[in-house]
Parts: sequence; structure tokens; C-alpha cells
Amino acid sequence: MPETKITAAAGQPFIDIEREFDAPRRLVHRAYSEPDLIRQWLGPRKYEMVIERWDDGGYRYVHRDEQGHEFAFRGAFHGPMTIDGGVQTFEFEGAPGHISLDTLTLEERGGRTLAKTHSVFQSVADRDAMIEAGMSGGVKEGYERLDEVLARLAEPVKA
Repeated sequence: MPETKITAAAGQPFIDIEREFDAPRRLVHRAYSEPDLIRQWLGPRKYEMVIERWDDGGYRYVHRDEQGHEFAFRGAFHGPMTIDGGVQTFEFEGAPGHISLDTLTLEERGGRTLAKTHSVFQSVADRDAMIEAGMSGGVKEGYERLDEVLARLAEPVKA
């Protein structure tokens, strides 16, 4: 299984995430930009994901657990999501005002794709709070789910 590399340098208000996927960039781009695909992989398996808004201006989605608890997230897109990546803000509504600016880069590597995310927080304390909330486990599990989505997208269409 590919390694998800998460780096949070001491004293710096950012997190870097790198993960290589066994899929061409065009499929990884689709998985990051099409709401029906995003719903299938973003976040932990134990949550149902409902996308309430996903358009050129921004997004809002809600994760629900089995007890009905909701965890909502929202942000704004800064330009279009292209085959090379995109830029967006990210805010957990349970901690309003703590917003990160996330830049995604998708690099083609001989039929595989390296996805790199650079998330800049308003302070080191905000960055640390994200880490302490268990963000790394959610990212890793989400990427495992993304592997599954990409494998389904790569399957040949059966006649």
C-alpha cells in the first residue's frame, strides 16, 4: 500500500501531505473534482457524507455518524480545479473562523499520480488543533478509499 506522508514542521503554520496513486492524473482529477466521486472517498469510512453544495464558488458537506451527529465543512474555490490541481479554503463549522488555505498539486508520473496538498493555517495553534483532532487518520483512511474509487474508474467497461 502506498505511504501517505504527512509533514507538520515544528513552529510552522502549515501541513504538507503527499500520496502517490496507481492511476493516471485524469482519473485522480475526476475523483477530486466530481461531487459524486468525492462523496465516495473523502473522510473516514464510518461517516455518511452528504454534499449540500458544490459549485464554482465553493462547497459545503456534512459527515454524519450512526448516532446522527453531524460534522459540517465548507470553503471557497479560488479558481477552477484543473488537471494540475486547485486552491480552496477549508473550515470546520464546529470551529468557525479557523480557516486554512489548501493548494492541491497533481503530478503525472508514468501512469501514476502524485497528489501534494499544502495547507496553510492562520496560526501554529490552529494547525496543531487540526492535527490533535485526528486529521491524519481521516486523511489516510480517505486515501485508502480513494484507491478503491480509482480502481473502479480504471476498470474496462464490460459489454
